[in-house]
Amino acid sequence: MNTFYVINGRKVKQALFLIAAILFIASIIYVERHNVTVFSYEEPSAIYSVVTDQKLIALTFDISWGDRTPGLVLDVLKEKGVEKATFFLSAPWSKQHPEITERIVAEGFEVGSHGHKYDNYSTLEDEEIRKQLIIANQILSETTGEQPTLLRLPNGDYDKRVLDIANRLGLTVIQWDTDSLDYRNPGVDNIVHRVVSYAHPGDIVLMHASDTAEQTHLALPAIIDKLRAAGYTFVTVSELINHTSIQGQEVRDNR
Repeated sequence: MNTFYVINGRKVKQALFLIAAILFIASIIYVERHNVTVFSYEEPSAIYSVVTDQKLIALTFDISWGDRTPGLVLDVLKEKGVEKATFFLSAPWSKQHPEITERIVAEGFEVGSHGHKYDNYSTLEDEEIRKQLIIANQILSETTGEQPTLLRLPNGDYDKRVLDIANRLGLTVIQWDTDSLDYRNPGVDNIVHRVVSYAHPGDIVLMHASDTAEQTHLALPAIIDKLRAAGYTFVTVSELINHTSIQGQEVRDNR
């Protein structure tokens, strides 16, 4: 009798271990694409793209300084009839340029936070990270009339602490899968080729509308035309995320 219970005890332990392993594996949904593993976690993660078969793409523009390029980018979007895009605004810039911020909102574009202090937030203490994000939220709420729910950190820099603090403040960290490299001003053709060649369904494209990005507005018309010709529909980041129940989140080892 004793032997019977010992054997069954082992079997129970083995069964429990097997169940735990299956549940762990089932909690991770992954897709291999271009040597990038896309995961879905319930814990806070930065979103780089979403998993979808539909040709949906989100154009995003970071603005931290200047008053020339933002208007030029907005002019192109209007001329091309692009009504859906997401702008990540630095809070101090938004406060300094309320008229441009108002135009972005009035033309129906989505606004996310680009933080307050322009620094690598992973180098800051927890309380300072929280302080910077709260200040940014307060300013952007005043200048846009809405509380931001999306956050793109300065330089795209974050760690798990930043993700957790942002999440607790109701902010989802948004990265990108296609970097236009427009901030380097590498030439209009190079910007166009990079975006169009790397674009894929569910993609989040990083561009800039700060004055330092001098070629973005010149490359944008061709980018829009070529993506449309390829069958893409432009959506906001929030619409892209809400399109599918699976949020594509690339997890990088160096984060």
